[in-house]
Amino acid sequence: MSKAPPYWNKAKKYLSRKDIKMKKLIKNYSDANLTTRKNVFFSLCKSIIGQQISVAAANSVFLKFKKKCNGMINPKKVNSLNYYELKKCGLSRQKVKGIKELSKKFLDKSFNPKIIGKMNDEEAIEYLSQLRQIGRWSAEMILLFTFNRSNIWPVQDIGLLRAISKNFKKKYFPPKKFVSDLQKRYSPYCSVATWYLWRSIDNEPIQY
Repeated sequence: MSKAPPYWNKAKKYLSRKDIKMKKLIKNYSDANLTTRKNVFFSLCKSIIGQQISVAAANSVFLKFKKKCNGMINPKKVNSLNYYELKKCGLSRQKVKGIKELSKKFLDKSFNPKIIGKMNDEEAIEYLSQLRQIGRWSAEMILLFTFNRSNIWPVQDIGLLRAISKNFKKKYFPPKKFVSDLQKRYSPYCSVATWYLWRSIDNEPIQY
């Protein structure tokens, strides 16, 4: 099991006291924890590739993309690939543009991931969302999985909403007020609660 974020054990105790259902999930899924790749460019590329397609399709396209990059998914390598090389991986025109622009912004330093550490969550979401093809949901996934921010509650995420419906016996979609009340209950460790809720509908730990 990869090293957990420093707040992980404290968060598990906190959430177990706050919510009996969360206590059960934490006990049931003690085999793994949230991890990080510590590679913002890699994660942003994966985020763009995975948008609006199934997990299986996203994995297939990503493997082709990785092969085209000779296993080196970095700004310099991606920038060296032309439009048609990327298109052959199964990427849409908009996704090709998004990934190419991303590589250029990393290379010319007009986007600097290092300053995200100095921002609060909302500031970081706004900064990431300035990138082509990156909206709020994608930005939240980056903050959760790459930066391991502790209090991300991605209310646009279908998986999270499905998990809430399942665990709390709510209709799908769950009422917005109920989702908001859960956020208040789980803060400041919404990321940990989100991770365990995801596990309840997918036995494989998610790694973005």
